[in-house]
Amino acid sequence: MSEVPAGPSSTKPYLIRAIYEWCADNGLTPYLAVKVDGQTQVPRAYVKNGEITLNLGAEAVVRLHMGSDFISCSGRFGGVPHDIVVPVGAVMGIFAKENGQGLVFEATEPGELPPEGRNDPEPPPGKPRLRVVK
Repeated sequence: MSEVPAGPSSTKPYLIRAIYEWCADNGLTPYLAVKVDGQTQVPRAYVKNGEITLNLGAEAVVRLHMGSDFISCSGRFGGVPHDIVVPVGAVMGIFAKENGQGLVFEATEPGELPPEGRNDPEPPPGKPRLRVVK
C-alpha cells in the first residue's frame, strides 16, 4: 500500500532565504522581525512588546543556519554572546535595514513566554539597543 504524499511544504523559509541572499548580494543588511514565543530563544532583555528585530548581517552573526523549521545563529548583545533560535513560524518579516525592502509574513500564534532568564543582563546604559523597526 503506498502512502499519500503530504501537501507541499511552506514557501515561507524559501522566501526568507531568498530575501536574505538578495540583501547579501546587494550589500544590504538583512533584518529579521520576530514575534517572540516560548520556542524563540533570544535575550529577553531585548524583547519589546513580544517582538524583537535581529540583524542577520555577516558582520553581526556567526554560524547562521536557515532551515525549514528554525533559523539559528550566534550573536552578541551588549557585547555578550548569545545563541539565537527562531522558529520560522515566528518570523514576521525580513527586510533590508537601508531601504526597508523585503517581505512581511503572518506570524503564528505565539505560545507562553518563558520566565525572564536570569543570565540575560540588562543592556548597559548608553549602549545601542535592538528595536522593532516598522
